[in-house]
Amino acid sequence: METNSDVLIIGGGLAGLTAAIHLSQKNLKVILIEKSSYPRHKVCGEYISNEILPYLRSLGINVSELNPTKISKFEFSTNSGKTAKAQLPLGGFGISRYALDDFLYQKAISSGNCTIIKENVTDVSFNNDIFSVTTVIQIVTAKIVLGAFGKRSNVDQLLDRNFFHKKSPWLAVKAHYSGDLDNDLVALHNFNGGYCGVSKVENNIINICYLADYATFKQYKNIEDYQQNVLYKNKHLKSVFENSTLLFDKPLTISQISFEKKQPVENHMIMIGDTAGLIHPLCGNGMAMAIHSAKIASELILAFYADKSISRDQLERNYTKEWNKHFGKRIFMGRILARILTNKTITNMLVSVVASFPKILPEIIKQTHGKPIAIN
Repeated sequence: METNSDVLIIGGGLAGLTAAIHLSQKNLKVILIEKSSYPRHKVCGEYISNEILPYLRSLGINVSELNPTKISKFEFSTNSGKTAKAQLPLGGFGISRYALDDFLYQKAISSGNCTIIKENVTDVSFNNDIFSVTTVIQIVTAKIVLGAFGKRSNVDQLLDRNFFHKKSPWLAVKAHYSGDLDNDLVALHNFNGGYCGVSKVENNIINICYLADYATFKQYKNIEDYQQNVLYKNKHLKSVFENSTLLFDKPLTISQISFEKKQPVENHMIMIGDTAGLIHPLCGNGMAMAIHSAKIASELILAFYADKSISRDQLERNYTKEWNKHFGKRIFMGRILARILTNKTITNMLVSVVASFPKILPEIIKQTHGKPIAIN
């Protein structure tokens, strides 16, 4: 069976679903292929900067319906227990991927112009200016394909992307807990070999998600053993874990998380969200960037279809330019901060400076966040 669409989206995370909503609302025929069902939990920090709220509202997406936790304060602690605190320049909200992805999925389906196929992509080809995307049971063709398949996927391997061949030292662990935590706080706690984000999402649930060095992690027989022997060395993290109750059967994990540079366009496919570039989770801005990238791509695609004088090459160059303009500096600063915050000596010095000059921390945060998205 062969199916045609104006735009085909591979991947149904935040970026893919938001682009599907945007494009289908503008009467383009959209097909989205996603291998998993909704709702589902995903390894994610689950904090979103308020910068994306104007854009979501313009699409008729009212996240307040999900009762997210409003977050306005930031706290950072070193492995030795030193802390620095600040008000978040824009603030944000905590919402689980379990709730948000399903919410966006329902919005995409209700648009009337979006079809979502639950299958695995087994091949992607581009010939005669048309994409053919193969799944187990069908071939879907489209003029434009958006890659929204996340941090690491079999599609990256199909496309032979450079980063896929480089082994990454990072893995991530995430779970939900019940316990006591300030509603308005997002905390980042440093430990030997990584860092851990802690904040609340909807329904008074605490989300704990940490990035760990695999070389350190593999020295322990299980996650609980690792947490008690490594994360608990930070007294703030120890307190969080000891005063919280795990709500999952077991934590979720993903490995081979790569922060290598990726290209925003490859094999004529326009990449959005983590597929185009992954900012270090310590920056707390990956979800907002994913949604913003969907806006940029969608607007350029709509212009491409509306103006026949715009070539594919021009579309690709325009997207690359806009991606780098909005996110290039953020990702670069994320890499710099990651190097600093995984160095114990420099981290302690930085926290001491920030404690003495508290206005510095909000300025650091601004380097990895954007301004509220302007809506024309």
